[in-house]
Amino acid sequence: QVQLVESGGGLVQAGGSLRLSCAASGRTFSRYAMGWFRQAPGKEREFVAAISISGRTTVYADSVKGRFTISRDNAKNTVYLEMNVLKPEDTALYYCAADRELRLKLGTIESLYDDWGQGTQVTVSS
Repeated sequence: QVQLVESGGGLVQAGGSLRLSCAASGRTFSRYAMGWFRQAPGKEREFVAAISISGRTTVYADSVKGRFTISRDNAKNTVYLEMNVLKPEDTALYYCAADRELRLKLGTIESLYDDWGQGTQVTVSS
């Protein structure tokens, strides 16, 4: 099991940027694909982005493609989500998650992820 702690959320105006971080405990972080999900009030949690173990492969939800960038630093046990051109509809609680299973494709489904952080709130004002 890996413990995950998100940070970097906050209040930003539409069009602005934020960088989320997710710090992982333990020495096995570099073995796991990582993902970001978000949950807006009254809605189900949805996939945002995922990154492979090496960091060379990424996948994004259509709603954030071209605006968000996921990256990781295995030496620092940290995964990042750079969010640009933020929109009010990006307002949500953002979670990072670890997938401990080796897969041919990056997971985009919540149930594929094993460990979750507590989330960090992102609020985008119009």
